[in-house]
Amino acid sequence: MAADFSFSLNATDGPARTGVIATPRGEIRTPAFMPVGTAGTVKAMMVDHVRATGADIVLGNTYHLMLRPTAERVAALGGLHKFMNWPHPILTDSGGFQVMSLSKLRKLTEEGVSFQSHIDGSKHMLTPERSIEIQCLLGSDIQMQLDECPAIPIEHDKARESMLLSVRWAERSKRAFEEKSKPGQALFGIVQGANYEDLRRESLDKLMEIGFPGYSIGGLAVGEGREEMFRVLEFTTPHMDQAKPRYLMGVGKPADIVGAVARGVDMFDCVAPTRSGRHGQAWTKAGAINIKNAAFADDPAPLDPESACPASRDYSKAYLHHLFRAGEYLGPMLLTWHNLHYYQELMAGMRSAIAEGRFADFVADFRAATGETIV
Repeated sequence: MAADFSFSLNATDGPARTGVIATPRGEIRTPAFMPVGTAGTVKAMMVDHVRATGADIVLGNTYHLMLRPTAERVAALGGLHKFMNWPHPILTDSGGFQVMSLSKLRKLTEEGVSFQSHIDGSKHMLTPERSIEIQCLLGSDIQMQLDECPAIPIEHDKARESMLLSVRWAERSKRAFEEKSKPGQALFGIVQGANYEDLRRESLDKLMEIGFPGYSIGGLAVGEGREEMFRVLEFTTPHMDQAKPRYLMGVGKPADIVGAVARGVDMFDCVAPTRSGRHGQAWTKAGAINIKNAAFADDPAPLDPESACPASRDYSKAYLHHLFRAGEYLGPMLLTWHNLHYYQELMAGMRSAIAEGRFADFVADFRAATGETIV
């Protein structure tokens, strides 16, 4: 295993890139999709099944874990890797987005964000320093600075004010990380600036001046639409450090990911495959289907007869339809497993296509098979 955090760029095909992030707990092949393990578990999944789908890394959520069971308790029990029985890389977010979206009576100041828990109303303060402290207690391999994520649309002056606050928090986050982190851990800066090109450039310039081993693109996938998200990526990623990994936070559906890889992004996370699986939606090579639809009640075919995933290969659509209609737990479990495997197969396909110089053909085939027009 590598002794430190590093990124190797192995091949490019246009803006699309494939490479490897090395961490002390293992390698992450890019483009990479990180299943979301909000509260120390990828919902409805055993960790060995998550690994078997092809996942190199999972995401944990600072906000949820700080509230329950608490970062201090996780640390006392040996850290998040041991706690959830996942010995491979883990990325944690800062908790900021959830504070902004989930908590009650939150108040934003220069110091940080004070808020009440959505669970029991208890009062908390999340600062850049406390966010890093929590992430270090959890023991995550890749950590995020605390930032503010404003909704789009937002006026230019308010977006700049928010972006500059995130930059100041980035400086504080880095100082705290340098004090509390262990060898091999990495802290990413987060590029903000809403959908304004000048603000994204200013944010990126200031973050690169501070210096981070990787950079996240925040503030997208917040309702602005796919075309606008791609437009922002097109004027952001070309100016990012070629030698550092680029992580688009909270994205997305398969077509979002393919389009973002085409624009130079390396890392992704999203609840889409797990959340949609729990509600009966299965992502397939021909696009998404709703297994609860009556059309599948008598369908003897599996979701993908050629898949290496048992959930995709060994159960008929009729059986999956029955499980959801009967309210059986196995239905969401199998569809979640299938969806995560589909996502990892999609990533593996893109990695191969980029390495072999045929990414444009991959995109064309994806569009033809799924009917997605914006890629």
